[in-house]
Amino acid sequence: MAKMNPLFIIAFIISSLFSTVRSDSSDHRYKEGDLVPLFANKVGPFHNPSETYRYFDLPFCVPDHLKEKKEALGEVLNGDRLVSAPYQLEFQRDKDSVSVCKKTLTKEDVGKFRSAVRKDYYFQMYYDDLPIWGFIGKVDKEGKDPSDYRYYLYKHIHFDIFYNKDRVIEINVRTDQNALVDVTEDNEVDAEFYYTVKWKETNTPFEKRMDKYSQSSSLPHHLEIHWFSIINSCVTVLLLTGFLATILMRVLKNDFVKYAHDEETAEDQEETGWKYIHGDVFRFPKFKSVFAAALGSGTQLFTLTVFIFVLALVGVFYPYNRGALFTALVVIYALTSGIAGYTATSFYCQLEGTNWVRNLILTGCLFCGPLFLTFCFLNTVAIVYNATAALPFGTIVVIVLIWTLVTSPLLVLGGIAGKNSKAEFQAPVRTTKYPREIPPLPWYRGTIPQMAMAGFLPFSAIYIELYYIFASVWGHRIYTIYSILFIVFIILLIVTAFITVALTYFQLAAEDHEWWWRSFLCGGSTGLFIYAYCLYYYYARSDMSGFMQTSFFFGYMACICYGFFLMLGTVGFRAALFFVRHIYRSIKCE
Repeated sequence: MAKMNPLFIIAFIISSLFSTVRSDSSDHRYKEGDLVPLFANKVGPFHNPSETYRYFDLPFCVPDHLKEKKEALGEVLNGDRLVSAPYQLEFQRDKDSVSVCKKTLTKEDVGKFRSAVRKDYYFQMYYDDLPIWGFIGKVDKEGKDPSDYRYYLYKHIHFDIFYNKDRVIEINVRTDQNALVDVTEDNEVDAEFYYTVKWKETNTPFEKRMDKYSQSSSLPHHLEIHWFSIINSCVTVLLLTGFLATILMRVLKNDFVKYAHDEETAEDQEETGWKYIHGDVFRFPKFKSVFAAALGSGTQLFTLTVFIFVLALVGVFYPYNRGALFTALVVIYALTSGIAGYTATSFYCQLEGTNWVRNLILTGCLFCGPLFLTFCFLNTVAIVYNATAALPFGTIVVIVLIWTLVTSPLLVLGGIAGKNSKAEFQAPVRTTKYPREIPPLPWYRGTIPQMAMAGFLPFSAIYIELYYIFASVWGHRIYTIYSILFIVFIILLIVTAFITVALTYFQLAAEDHEWWWRSFLCGGSTGLFIYAYCLYYYYARSDMSGFMQTSFFFGYMACICYGFFLMLGTVGFRAALFFVRHIYRSIKCE
């Protein structure tokens, strides 16, 4: 058997990821009477967005030729499982109360439908790549007691379709509130299901047919809230940065004058302040391998975030571009692993580390390890629930192949480049042989109180926008105002950098020279605040319930917040390092 070129395999995997999956008629042009593709996607409880099941897990009418649609990686990760729907919607052909099927619902079928109606199940379909939703039934709550509630299944669906010349522009679905099947009792029920199709002409051009989905997040009152959020954040930033800049400039100026004066006067007076720990301030931190690995992972995640923002601002993630975000995340993370390898290893070698191979393995596992363990647990939960969130074996194989053929080789190449960069650590002052003793400090100068102070301000700048992001990711809102989100992200970086610099200065002024890990932890502490917000959102702002949805929410949010911790920790440390180098370069030290 001929040996395959690994570059060919990589190219094949990436091309298969980015092949955008469309409906069977890729040009979206139809003649009268043409069958326009309609795919049923999934059903699930409205308040539990992660808990979705295959459409035919409920005993609906099954078409004669059930066909599964081939999906790209991003769609599978998104939990999409498209199959041919039982309705025939030909182009420009009206239909009135056409029978889909007659069937006898067994006691088990009635029980399934009743349970689904009780949990507010909705269905989702795609018609010529346009998403449509509807509820499968309703609960009649005339009786006060839940035991008196009546459960009804809708049996007549109306499709209202708008077309412009030879293209489908819009589709709406509604259910007939009078055509119902009572599924309250555990009895066999005979039911006949119908559908009606009405075609109407519209002047909306094909290019603007997706606009209605993105308009909901651009409604005037929503935009007002977003701009209020931006102005609130900007005022916070201006006040904070102005305050810190003024204080630091004045204090530093006084320090520089004082230290210059001290050098001219008596040498034997007692030494205090940040200048007199110059021999310890650039002493390398403990656990330098973990520290370098965290910086490498944080830099990679920062690069990934910037690339995602670029794609979002260019317009790649329009609403219901199924799985585009997941595809982009997987591919860009794989392709940026070289940055993590280079950053971690070069910094580790600057810190005079010797075992760079171990450092490289640690960098590769620092973020991916917890993510993989979380995924294994949550995927097992999804398999037990038989939900569409459970990844098929083939998809897991593709992800493992990407990791082994793209991520790992790039990580190693980056590590080798970092090791061979031979860069030396730029310290403006010499480090003494023996560390200076740190004086006893009050409790509020400890690591945890400092982290709480450092995380609160950046979090307060983003928390309004967080609600909209959560409602989009863990709900059914649509988020499309990426420009505002990008401004909020820039504000977050500025506040994180400034607050870390300020706390680092106060730490050094108290003659505490162990600032390396402290600056990283203070920078990253916003991630912990975001996770605390998850608890608030889950219990106060959402109606999520059940073990699967709860474990998915807290499991994946833990991974996202950990990623934020690494990314913002890196930003905080880089800002602090720049500041510390600058102030020690500005004074004369023996």
